[in-house]
Amino acid sequence: MATFQYIAKDASGNETRGQVEAGDRNSAIAAVRAQGLFPTALGEVKRASAPPPAAEKKPAPRKGGSSASAKKGGLNIDLNIKLPSWMRGKIKTKVLTQFTRQLATLVNAGLPLMRGIEVLKRQMKDAQMKEALEGIGENIAAGGTFSESLTAYPKIFDNLYVNMVKAGEAGGVLEVVLGRLAEFAEKSERIKNKVKGAMIYPVVVLFAAVGITAFLLLTVIPKFKQVFNDMLGGAELPGITQFVIDASEWVQHNYITIGVAIVVFVIIKKVVGKTDKGATAFDWMSLRAPVTGTLVQRTAVSRVTRTLGTLLSSGVPILQSLMIVRDTTGNRIVSNALQSVHDAVKEGEGMTAPLSQCWVFPPMVVSMVEVGEETGALAEMLTRIANTYDDEVDNAVAGMTAAIEPALIIVLAVVVGTIVVAMFLPMIKIIQSVSGGGV
Repeated sequence: MATFQYIAKDASGNETRGQVEAGDRNSAIAAVRAQGLFPTALGEVKRASAPPPAAEKKPAPRKGGSSASAKKGGLNIDLNIKLPSWMRGKIKTKVLTQFTRQLATLVNAGLPLMRGIEVLKRQMKDAQMKEALEGIGENIAAGGTFSESLTAYPKIFDNLYVNMVKAGEAGGVLEVVLGRLAEFAEKSERIKNKVKGAMIYPVVVLFAAVGITAFLLLTVIPKFKQVFNDMLGGAELPGITQFVIDASEWVQHNYITIGVAIVVFVIIKKVVGKTDKGATAFDWMSLRAPVTGTLVQRTAVSRVTRTLGTLLSSGVPILQSLMIVRDTTGNRIVSNALQSVHDAVKEGEGMTAPLSQCWVFPPMVVSMVEVGEETGALAEMLTRIANTYDDEVDNAVAGMTAAIEPALIIVLAVVVGTIVVAMFLPMIKIIQSVSGGGV
């Protein structure tokens, strides 16, 4: 038996160091992973030996290689272990969805899990996902389960994914669960893309309005002001014209202050948004916003019911499912409501009463949940609610787009039209004075 010293990361990304006794390096890696750790450096602890002769040359390090070694105090650490991909950020949802769908197809066709992962790893183009699949394959080969292997990459496979896979493994229906995961991700991504697509045109119009207004105030109006001073000799200008000129001068003298104020506002919003009270307040405002609030609320209900229904239909216990959904809603108001539901279910009560106390969930949703609990078909009922609200999200997106687009165009027309009218009123006066002088 030899002593190996390791440097490893846990599922939270915290670094830890220690030693293990093992017969060889592969056994040492397996022993470290058995502790729930992902080794990033491992090497055998050797006793210090006499210094080599002067004539002996040390091997030069390879250039461009991915391995490295550190020798200090008799410790030779081989760094030929790649850092896990979750340390470098998230991957695209499309990549994960495609992998899940393909793996479900392969497993459903009778291909062993390890073989399916190897096939997908060879054709995977995303380097980060490919590295993750390599680590997952190694962990499974060392005796770990698929769900345990996924926990080493929390930025790729979240709690929802891991727990559903764990339930699928326990029930022997992994291919079914993977198919549900892929379907869930596809529908969630479809709704997200619809919302983003609906906001593209209003955002473009809004930026155009701000840009045009800033251009007129900073460039065009100062020239008109000079013309008015030269032609009217300081005569009193119409009220609307004077207002626009004053606004132009204020912007010219304070544009730096405006920029700094915007930056400070964004920073303060981010800082406050990280606090519990601040995040709760912002989430409440997003749900109560005049135009987009309905869309946000329906999207939240759809996401909660679909996620909970998918988890329950996959065999995940109700209390664990509620905790997972609570942590993945992205809205503190909804999360607090789900925490109340969790506490009630834990005490042996139903979900209906705590849901009805949260205004985010409409009475229709509460009634359908109550029917699902009474009939024992809660998962199916939640899925029906999600499908219904997906349709309502589509209608809300269409309605919001239909309302915002003309409103922004009207606002742009009013702003630009006001500036144009304000600049031409003195021109009429100038023309009249010139015509009168020439008669």
